[in-house]
Amino acid sequence: MKYKIILLLFIGHLMTDISQGAVPALLPYFISEYNLTYSDAGFLIMALTVSSSVVQPLFGFLADRKSLPWFVALGPLLAGLGITIAVLFHQYYLIVFGVFLCGLGVAAFHPEGARMAGIASGEKKASGMSLFSVGGNAGFALGPLMVTGLILLWGLRGITFYFIPALIVAIILYQAAGRFSQLSPEYNLGNKAGKDGAKKIELKDAWVPFILLTLAIICRSILFQGINTFLPSYWIEIFQASKEHASTSLTILLGMGVVGNLVGGRLADRFGNLKTVMVAFLLLIPQLLIFVRVTDMILATLLLMSIGFTCYVTFSPMIVMGQQYLPGRVGFASGITIGLAVSVGGFAAPLLGKFADFAGVQAVFSLIVVFPMIATLFLAFVPKALHK
Repeated sequence: MKYKIILLLFIGHLMTDISQGAVPALLPYFISEYNLTYSDAGFLIMALTVSSSVVQPLFGFLADRKSLPWFVALGPLLAGLGITIAVLFHQYYLIVFGVFLCGLGVAAFHPEGARMAGIASGEKKASGMSLFSVGGNAGFALGPLMVTGLILLWGLRGITFYFIPALIVAIILYQAAGRFSQLSPEYNLGNKAGKDGAKKIELKDAWVPFILLTLAIICRSILFQGINTFLPSYWIEIFQASKEHASTSLTILLGMGVVGNLVGGRLADRFGNLKTVMVAFLLLIPQLLIFVRVTDMILATLLLMSIGFTCYVTFSPMIVMGQQYLPGRVGFASGITIGLAVSVGGFAAPLLGKFADFAGVQAVFSLIVVFPMIATLFLAFVPKALHK
């Protein structure tokens, strides 16, 4: 494993996703400072989702046709610039443009970054991918903290100072782009010459397993977004917790997710990606069933830690599986598994909200138990021969 390259990609991932994680934290300030409606704020999140997730497979497709290592530098640059534009101008269309540009930076970085992380990981692909993806997890967590800190110091326009470290990281990654492009010529598509000058044989893509994997990732996304969206409300409704205490439950969930991500990569390298993912999904089922029946907050907190850990164990191995199923379209596979499939959970959140309005928040947690079951079923049809 090339740890220096993984570290550079980790830093790029961190800086890119700090910008993405900052957008939801900025919404209350946009609403109060610029008199935006909740509908206006919702449209900003939709603009971010469309540009960061829906467009992401397109960047992956471009990266597959021609190696574009400088995309990893474009990511933090556009994301930081987009956030800067959004806070500098009070005109709504410019705020939308800034948020959309931030999302494009995210979309540009992830496919090429994940592709390079897979190459730099050598034989320990899941471990390397877990290190890379933890950068994104940490970025999401640090985004709101960055917003709060800079606004307390210099007001809303103080967020523009974040562009300085984002630009520095972009310059470092751009200078390292040449090293990225020389990692492994056999990962470049088209009939490009390998080290021996011979033309490479095009690798066969396994589309049916990839589609099954994508459906399983969508199930995981709906499960996680359901927990992430309604967990504070669940804590307040079931345990009569304060709003501050309820927010702490999210910190616990995401914190254990970072640990689960790292451990999941190690487990997948030792026991196999498919086996690790299927066991994790199966373990989630009894954990969720017990969680919705627990009335003691301490026990519920312990179960929440276990659920966050187990849910994130699946993250990196599933990205690696996608790259293995489409060896000829690694960038596109990364764009789907990291971007588009993961974003579906966000689109499902309003439907889960309607269900919560009708049946209560606890009913949502009872419902989402179905999704790890369905995900396991999809993965059961993946040919085992692909994982020998």
